[in-house]
Amino acid sequence: MNLIESYRSFLDKGKTERECVKEIIKLAEKEGYRNIESTDKLHAGDKVYYVQYGKSIALFNIGKDDIENGMNILGAHIDSPRLDVKMNPVYENENVVYLDTHYYGGIKKYQWVTLPLAIHGTIAKKDGTSIEICIGEDDERTFCISDILPHMAQEQMKKNASEFIQGEDLDLVIGLNQDEKGEKDAGKKKILDILLEEFGIDEKDFQSAELEVVPQGYSKYLGFDRSMILAYGQDDRVCAFTSLAAMLANKEAERTSCCLLVDKEEIGSNGATGMDSVFFENASAELLSRLSGYDGLKLRRMMRNSYMLSSDVNAAFDPLNPGLYDKKNASVLGGGVVFNKYTGSRGKAGASDANAEFIAKLRNTMDSHSVKYQMSEMGKVDTGGGGTIAKYAAYYGMQVIDCGVAVLSMHSPWEITAVSDVEDAAACYKAFLSMK
Repeated sequence: MNLIESYRSFLDKGKTERECVKEIIKLAEKEGYRNIESTDKLHAGDKVYYVQYGKSIALFNIGKDDIENGMNILGAHIDSPRLDVKMNPVYENENVVYLDTHYYGGIKKYQWVTLPLAIHGTIAKKDGTSIEICIGEDDERTFCISDILPHMAQEQMKKNASEFIQGEDLDLVIGLNQDEKGEKDAGKKKILDILLEEFGIDEKDFQSAELEVVPQGYSKYLGFDRSMILAYGQDDRVCAFTSLAAMLANKEAERTSCCLLVDKEEIGSNGATGMDSVFFENASAELLSRLSGYDGLKLRRMMRNSYMLSSDVNAAFDPLNPGLYDKKNASVLGGGVVFNKYTGSRGKAGASDANAEFIAKLRNTMDSHSVKYQMSEMGKVDTGGGGTIAKYAAYYGMQVIDCGVAVLSMHSPWEITAVSDVEDAAACYKAFLSMK
């Protein structure tokens, strides 16, 4: 299977963080990686991974060079904007049964109505067992959020786009009360009976569940020429997959290489599985303890001497909305992998700003490996901007820059990338891992 087909397969199998981590482990173990907890001693040439709660993962390929001299790190995130199911979600309103949701990350709420949607996730039972859920993908069922017909939407259409669909109205239609006796909540009871019979889910089990509502369907080639990919979750799984592909292709490392794939970036990298935690520091400490014994100063030197590409996507220039971009500093579909010196917004607020010397070193590496790349910002000053995990890596003093794939329709249910850019990103990440 070639890179693009493998990428599409990864997108189709990994619509949640947990699904991504499972697929990453499967692919990594085929290439000789093993759980770091299975060994007490590591040497050059060993390949291990460290998992945090099934939603973030760090892979390490131990190099010949002293670990204190740093690592080459590819860091991406595997969470994407979506709808999360609430803890007490099933309710009936005038014979229609709904599933209550809370949106996750930056979305345009109106884009999620009337789409076929699927439910993926995990339900943890009180007895310690868990149930994996995937409903609405390969069976005949689907779910959707209803909308008002245009004939009756005069007042709705007068509102701003951010207002005419409220967050509390993003509830899934999941059933209907057709009870001839008109019994109240008979539709809700019917749905709960189906959930119990087919999946072993009790109503109370929603209280300890992580269920994500995502667009139904699989990735497709876009265009008559198949030059693009249309898929859910390409921000940031396009960079996560190409980082992983480069890591798995890196057989013998001079400098220790790391592929860091984390959760929660879309909501500020918070929580135990986000980059704004000690997850990566703990993983690195576990690595160091198995190489030469844990030493706090050595850990700090290792971090400070590391290089990192914050492998995250950038906004592609939209020819239908050119006024939003500084065209000469915009990334384009098919223009190659994108380097973004700084992110943030307005006066670079919340940014990580890469050093000129590090960029020059990267330019030399990319040119020597014939990698196609472009330098970009995300939109005009005072118009665009955004954050990535770069600033959390920069906290340790390491050299870091954003580097990823240009995406059109970013944060929409279906995002667009160029096939050639995916290939260029993989080539870039491979070249970076060899950089000394």
